[in-house]
Amino acid sequence: MGFILRLLVNALALYLLTQVYSGVFFAGGTGVGSILIAALVMGIVNALIRPVLLLLSLPLTILTLGLFTLVVNGVVLLLVAAVTALDTAGFGAAIVGALILTIISWLLDSLVGVLGLDGKRD
Repeated sequence: MGFILRLLVNALALYLLTQVYSGVFFAGGTGVGSILIAALVMGIVNALIRPVLLLLSLPLTILTLGLFTLVVNGVVLLLVAAVTALDTAGFGAAIVGALILTIISWLLDSLVGVLGLDGKRD
């Protein structure tokens, strides 16, 4: 999937998250540009910081049979909220928001694949 398409899918997923879950929201008067910036920051944090967090939390992740990954995803969402127009109602809301965001992103990725927009051929 191309970079621009991935950015747009992430931006749409973040926007849909704020529409279906009140614990994660954008600041008032936020435009499309702010949503795209939040999606770009989310991609950068997922690429650079999330792997380090997962490595450092590996013992807890093993101990909890992978459930601690939800906490790491919540921390990533909190980090994105700290530097963009995205905001959360707290740590618990960030964890729930990260779980919902994962489901929304998965559904959107599946839709992009079914529609053939990802450039892959059968």
